[in-house]
Amino acid sequence: MKESTVPRINLAPKLKRDLSLWNPFDYLLLLYWVFYFPQAVRWYVETRGGGDKLTEQKTWRDTRQFLRDHPVQLRLGIQGLLLTVITPLIICSIAANLGLSVNWVGVVSGVVSGVVSGVVFGVVSGVVFGVVSGVVFGVVFGVVYGVVYGVVFGVVYGVVFGVAFGVVFGVVSDVVFGVLSGVVSDVLLGVVFGVGLGVVFGVLLGVVSGVLLGVVFGVVSDVVSGVGFIFAFFRPDNWLIGLFAGPQGRLFPRITPLPLPGLTSTLQQWLQQDWETAINNLNQYLRYSRQFIPVLVAINRVLSQFPEAEIIYRISRLAENTSDWQLLKYASAKLFSFPHSKIRLDTPARAAAAGFWYLRQQDTEKAEKAFAVVRSLAYGEEMYSLAQTLHRFSQAATPDSIASLEVAPIAPEPSLRPQTWQAISSLNLVIAEMALVQRSYSQQTRSLALNRIIGKLIDIGNQGAANLPPAEKLLILSIAEKWAEISASIAGTVGTVTITQPIPNTYIIGDPVIGKRFVGREDILRELQSMWSGDNLSSVVLYGHRRMGKTSILRNLEAYLPPDVSVIYINLQRLATVTSLAEVLLTMAEEIAQTLAIDAPEEEKISQHPEMYFNRYLDRLMRQILPEKAKTGLIIALDEFEIIEDLIEANTLPRNFLGYLRSLVQSSPRLAFVFAGLHTLEEMTADYFHPFFGSVYPIPVSFLSPESTRVILANPVGEDEDFPLDYTPSALDKIYQLTHGQPYLVQMIGFHLVRFYNKQVFELQRPQDIRFQVEDVEKAIDAEFFQRGNYYFTGVWKQAKQDAAGQQEILIVLSPHLQGLTRGDLLSSTGLTATTLDWALKTLENHHVIECQDSRYRIAVELFRRWVSETKQETMA
Repeated sequence: MKESTVPRINLAPKLKRDLSLWNPFDYLLLLYWVFYFPQAVRWYVETRGGGDKLTEQKTWRDTRQFLRDHPVQLRLGIQGLLLTVITPLIICSIAANLGLSVNWVGVVSGVVSGVVSGVVFGVVSGVVFGVVSGVVFGVVFGVVYGVVYGVVFGVVYGVVFGVAFGVVFGVVSDVVFGVLSGVVSDVLLGVVFGVGLGVVFGVLLGVVSGVLLGVVFGVVSDVVSGVGFIFAFFRPDNWLIGLFAGPQGRLFPRITPLPLPGLTSTLQQWLQQDWETAINNLNQYLRYSRQFIPVLVAINRVLSQFPEAEIIYRISRLAENTSDWQLLKYASAKLFSFPHSKIRLDTPARAAAAGFWYLRQQDTEKAEKAFAVVRSLAYGEEMYSLAQTLHRFSQAATPDSIASLEVAPIAPEPSLRPQTWQAISSLNLVIAEMALVQRSYSQQTRSLALNRIIGKLIDIGNQGAANLPPAEKLLILSIAEKWAEISASIAGTVGTVTITQPIPNTYIIGDPVIGKRFVGREDILRELQSMWSGDNLSSVVLYGHRRMGKTSILRNLEAYLPPDVSVIYINLQRLATVTSLAEVLLTMAEEIAQTLAIDAPEEEKISQHPEMYFNRYLDRLMRQILPEKAKTGLIIALDEFEIIEDLIEANTLPRNFLGYLRSLVQSSPRLAFVFAGLHTLEEMTADYFHPFFGSVYPIPVSFLSPESTRVILANPVGEDEDFPLDYTPSALDKIYQLTHGQPYLVQMIGFHLVRFYNKQVFELQRPQDIRFQVEDVEKAIDAEFFQRGNYYFTGVWKQAKQDAAGQQEILIVLSPHLQGLTRGDLLSSTGLTATTLDWALKTLENHHVIECQDSRYRIAVELFRRWVSETKQETMA
């Protein structure tokens, strides 16, 4: 490809920093922008100040927060107000020093008006218009009123005073003259004559003077206003610069709607050589110099010269990158025929431009007619089909009319508008779901379909705002918004699902969660994946409180690992009754054999020399059996690892057993162990634990996040299946507040809510909403709830008696206090020494039983706090 010779121009301001409140040159620059380059103010706000979103703020609090987040706009407003105040005063002071009459009252009123207009426009239309309108109005009005009107006001005041004085003087003097010059008998005649003559003369004089003054003042003011308007709107000074500067003047980025000489031909050449770069340049002229006519003329000339096969594509590129949609309109309409400009479809270029213009105007019927003219051209059939589809979709205004729409055919690839067709595909899915809502007899099916409709329409709105082409963006978003309103309007009736039989309780309490129902531990599983994705498998320890989900993690490991790695799960609770090392190793070997479907070692041999035969068994497994089964790695997961410690303490296992396990861990890079248990490494105080745990990587298993808690509750049967019950957001927040994301308690609350629903509806025959509220959550936490959860609560309570003294005393003292207590409060209430208290607090925090916020200690799980408060308070009595 030939390299483009068209320069890529950039007429935007070349400011590389923010304007400063303290730099006087920045005020001069801003004053220059306001009067000669107002687009620069908008550019400054868009690029450095957060854009025009200030106008979208609905409250004063939102506005204040927006200005705090975007200090550039706040500083710009302050700079505009300062310029409005200072500039007229400086100019009028100079005028006064030159001997001109200055009306300072007019100056002040002009400044005040400018400040007021700046504030008003700043609030209503954003800081940009506030700055421009405030400075322009304040400076111009203040100076004109102060200097010009200072003189004019004096003249007018003199003339008016003279006319009024003349009328009064005429009446009085003529009356007196008539009385004195007439005879006594003609007094009445003199009075009448004098008054009449005086009034007539005075009125005539006033009228004539007023008319003359009005004419003169009107002519002068109209001339001045006309000249001012011409100068302010057309900016002939900028045009003259472009005229005398020659080709370089065409790059002068200042306002003037007067066509710059030679610009049309330059733009025409650029468009013929490089359409994409030239469109960028056209937008620069439109945005920063308002050269609309040369740009329009150049586009119309070039479009008439292109082959018809290229017309639609080129206009589509223009429509996707234009900064002034009037270009598309006047590419097919006469420029000076507004306000009722007639769109012409008599050439392919005009018809295509009209089609994109009508799409932008959301007039789908006319867009369809326009694209019908160019159906035979490249992309013509696609654009005609698109306009036709959007017209049909935009006419649907009821659930029935949406459901009865025909699913639109999607244009084959490569298409001109792939993002638009993707949105239409989503709308097709909405049509299918709406048909299901309207025609299904199952209330539950209708409700779920309606939920999917609303979700899909929300996705269209979120994605379309960023991805859709500008021509059809507003149209598609309006269709999605209208359909969403229609869907919401029927949600009240469709959303009431009729459940005719008790709901199966799919929440799992007590047993590990396996398969698609397992959610919420993605962070731990990703970490394990990264450790086991290479050739060297690392051994790890998973530690945490009971019922935190360690077993569920171990049981779901294989689904997250490569297919050539096998996982052997062994629950060490099976070893609780063993009496020797041989039984322990034989049990482990039998689990391995059962998982891999191989023979276990002979019990007699392993009983004689347990360590030696188990080593040989593992060696043969790694060298021979795994390769035969297309496996390269083996992970042995040992659950309830504290059993090993108990067996060592009971002398069932030798004290060097962990050293033996360490030798297994280090025996092969393709063999790894996962040990899951209650204790952290810091709590393994016996000497025989240290060398072992130096060879494994510890991973804590703690509470679920709020997001994972919501997912578990809302989808207990997995994402692929529908669950008929639902939760309000406040109910979900309440459950998290009660459980702190403790997995066992989360599942148990869900279990009791389903039980509560079934009892209310099918046993007590009471109406019950399928959407659980906060009150329902509280009702589900009854005496049976705490009875069922006793295993968890007592487990945490018993563990708080181990390791560090004083833990249970602290929990009892904390249990009545929802907001917690300070260390000083605990020190005085528990009677513990400072050293004992601090060690106990540290242990409870490490176990996630308590947490400290703002120097106050509180029990982390609210349900555990309630259990302690209700069952253990008598201990302190």
